[in-house]
Amino acid sequence: MSQTYAALNLACAALGTRLFTVTVQDLTQDVARRAFSSHPVEYPVSGTKPLTRDGWYDHCITGQQTFVANTTPEFARYFFDHALITSLGLGSCINIPVVQDGTVLGTVNLLAEEQHFTPDRLAAYHALTHSHHAALVAAMLEG
Repeated sequence: MSQTYAALNLACAALGTRLFTVTVQDLTQDVARRAFSSHPVEYPVSGTKPLTRDGWYDHCITGQQTFVANTTPEFARYFFDHALITSLGLGSCINIPVVQDGTVLGTVNLLAEEQHFTPDRLAAYHALTHSHHAALVAAMLEG
């Protein structure tokens, strides 16, 4: 487990995040791999999943912009596991792309109760991620 991911998880949890994962993209293989999970039972760190070219991908990977969904219907169409997410009492998420040299290496994925990601909280999460950027890039490139 990367100390970088664990430290960022703790910082985000202090702001109210209830589920934290990091996904590393392999765009040459068209897959994503979960590199860290605050909930390893529900979201284990293992295996890969294919990258789906959809609105989320266009926004977060191609557009390199943070995806924000403050209600389940906003993310349910993109996340096949939306029933599991809501069963954990979670109803909002953000996916922050980690970009290096114009390429998205992966995403920091934060989930909380519905309507959690207000503009002020979003700015705070962006600041935390930005402050860990160099270490995130190193950890994602390491594998």
